[in-house]
Amino acid sequence: MAFADLFERAAALGGDPDETDVRRALDDVRSAPGAGGDHGGEVDSASDEASDDESAVADPLDPSPARVVVDADALAADLFLGGDAREALDALRSHAWTTLVASDPLLDDAEAVIGSLSDADLAADWRAAVEEWREPVAQPAGDHPALASAYRGGAMQVVSLDPSLTGPRAAAGLRDRLPVSVREPRAFATVFDPAKLYPDAVGGEYPGPDRDPRTMAPPPADGDQHR
Repeated sequence: MAFADLFERAAALGGDPDETDVRRALDDVRSAPGAGGDHGGEVDSASDEASDDESAVADPLDPSPARVVVDADALAADLFLGGDAREALDALRSHAWTTLVASDPLLDDAEAVIGSLSDADLAADWRAAVEEWREPVAQPAGDHPALASAYRGGAMQVVSLDPSLTGPRAAAGLRDRLPVSVREPRAFATVFDPAKLYPDAVGGEYPGPDRDPRTMAPPPADGDQHR
């Protein structure tokens, strides 16, 4: 299913959730019993050795600014709120050479948030669409899904609504451990510049967007636009 269809279905539900509703829903998901432990905004390096799932967790990939993690709250905000979150994610959906990195726990959280704010059918259809887009990465149990996805998947940028991740104190602490910047959607949309990133990420002159952000398909050729 195309993202455009998902956005229409979310808008038709009504209820008008806002950013506070999205953040509260994610807090409820991540604090629920059996949710995988207290993430606490940390990447627990000790769990790398202790986890029973260690064999499934590959070594971290080389960092790249073209690899981006979007936390569960920003993914849900893209669906329900539009605005800054949709602008930020449209910038990624518009370029096939960028990579959305996400672990299964991160998508589990987003799907649960979407289900709590809408219904299970929309959440399942959203999950199917985002599964086709994201590059999966395994993470040790108990790690923060967004930060672990960035560390394991070589993402240098994280988009999140969580003030405990985007605040200056958190940014200073993360810089000491990870080559990653965590930004709110508006800040990410402001600093993400495909034209400047393309020569290093791909090589050559930036050709412009190469996908429709709402269908994830290549845009029509100039001669096909009016057929």
